[in-house]
Amino acid sequence: HVQLVESGGGSVQAGESLRLSCAASGITYRNPCMGWVRQAPGKEREGVAAISPGSGRRYYGDSVKGRFTISRDGAQRTIHLQMNRLEPEDTAIYYCAADLAEYPCTIVPDSDAVRLFAYWGQGTQVTVS
Repeated sequence: HVQLVESGGGSVQAGESLRLSCAASGITYRNPCMGWVRQAPGKEREGVAAISPGSGRRYYGDSVKGRFTISRDGAQRTIHLQMNRLEPEDTAIYYCAADLAEYPCTIVPDSDAVRLFAYWGQGTQVTVS
């Protein structure tokens, strides 16, 4: 049973920073591709960032490039999203997503990535005012 558990959301002022974390469990035979997807009120889910297993290559949405950084720990089952210079437009529920195939991570922020991720966390709220 795969579980993704997010932590680190909250409310901040514009220009401040937050760090999200996501721990994956129940995946035993392959390191998953993992990433972050967000959904703002009234909008569709949007791929934010992803990191490939093995190579560690990172993928970002255009709106967060240069401000957000995705990273993972040595065991590759926990990822982090360092969000700097936050803007009100970043307000959303942030979901951790994962898949045993690498492909969904490599096409972030394409909307197909959102459709392809097989595993999802419960989401954590980020509010920027």
